[in-house]
Amino acid sequence: MLARFVALGIVRTSRSFNTHVDLPMDLDRHDGTRPARGGPSLITMPTVDDDLPSGLGPEQFSARIFGSAGPATGGGLELAPFRGVRFVPEVAGDLAAVTTPPYDLVDDAEVGRLLSGGGHNIVRLNMPRAAGESYREAGETLRRWLAEGVLTTDREPALYVYEAAKDGTVLQRGLIGALGLRAEADRVVLPHENVFPGPVRDRLALMAAARANLEPIFLVYEGGGDAARIVDGAVREAPLLGFHADDGLTHRLWRVTDPALHSRIAADLLGKQALIADGHHRYATYRALQARHHAAGDGPGPWDRGMALLVDSTRFPPHLGAIHRVLPGLAPTAAVERARKAFTVTAFEDESRAVRALGDARGPAFLLGGGEGLHLLTEPDPAALARVMPSGHSPRWRGLDTAILDHLLIASLWDVPENENAIEVVHDDPSAALDRARRAGGTAVVLNPLKVEDVLAVANGGERVPRKSTSFGPKPRTGLVLRLLDPESER
Repeated sequence: MLARFVALGIVRTSRSFNTHVDLPMDLDRHDGTRPARGGPSLITMPTVDDDLPSGLGPEQFSARIFGSAGPATGGGLELAPFRGVRFVPEVAGDLAAVTTPPYDLVDDAEVGRLLSGGGHNIVRLNMPRAAGESYREAGETLRRWLAEGVLTTDREPALYVYEAAKDGTVLQRGLIGALGLRAEADRVVLPHENVFPGPVRDRLALMAAARANLEPIFLVYEGGGDAARIVDGAVREAPLLGFHADDGLTHRLWRVTDPALHSRIAADLLGKQALIADGHHRYATYRALQARHHAAGDGPGPWDRGMALLVDSTRFPPHLGAIHRVLPGLAPTAAVERARKAFTVTAFEDESRAVRALGDARGPAFLLGGGEGLHLLTEPDPAALARVMPSGHSPRWRGLDTAILDHLLIASLWDVPENENAIEVVHDDPSAALDRARRAGGTAVVLNPLKVEDVLAVANGGERVPRKSTSFGPKPRTGLVLRLLDPESER
């Protein structure tokens, strides 16, 4: 798979369910990198004893939750049809106004703006705490909207073709379906990032309370076969829905209901591998929810799958952007002076020149900002790297910019503790990261994107790149289609 991906040039960078306990949800409601605004709130969720492993670091927790240490469970890549739940525009309102980007790209200020436009925005369901509601209330809202006709459930199980386009150019097109959950040891669904327990517990609480998959995760695979031809055929028909959103993209959705086409897609996917591009914490949550149901004796059911967008990267290569860091508690002058111990430091006054120099750098490089001026870090000291980089990883992993950032800069030179709230992230936009650091009085670290072939090689080798290393896109729009976790939802 790896060699074929590289050849294709996919390197665009730019216990009991009757028991309930009250849990303090002082977790980040997005991705574990920023604290939620306000104090902790209490929610009620079903639980089982020892529901998720405790006291583990992200690497050990990820190995447990993804199933990398266990035996292979069998089964190939599977994307099953389901009865999708969709907004009814005549009742819910303009689809552009009730759908959003993925939950971890929406901050509290944006939630307020979205809610001001009406009461039916998807954030009421997938980000209820930001709207002042509990996860239990989100589940109640979902069922009430179904009863009131705000949402409708399709009569027939379907696979959904999703497309995102900009100015008439298709950027993304793939199939939304119910992804069969596989242990990492099966080498069918490949994670490439570690996950943290806090965000998984948070999403598990919401998913269990809502009894639904509220937004798809995003995977890529090397296709070019029968499934691609079926997708191409579907988009020749009129779409089920389509609209232009404030993200600058036109989003469209088609429905494939023919069981014969489902069988052809299943046969085509059976021997394939898929890489999780976006949604590691939600995939881990799918696995945790599956384990919870099996532990409770529920047997096979809709919890054995999770909603996903599967994109054929031979037809629509993904964009891979960088995820920049903001360290609010680290003064820029201190960050630069400590970095001098192991890096060559070059000062810049002009942001555009500094960003271009970062992109032109050979080898690991980082651009620091937040105060007056900017500073480019290059040529990390080999002796310093040898002292701090983990020896248990491959040379390719140890050469990743994000690995060097985490171990040499953040942990060693800057002595910033590894926890889920110390570092903020900004996707793709260097100026936004620098602006946020200036407002906070902290330091921004602007990075180059990783290369897709490096991500694939690390994943194929059974390793995972450091957390928040990749920003694959375009990401699927949230709210186009939902999936209920009731047994009748897939009949």
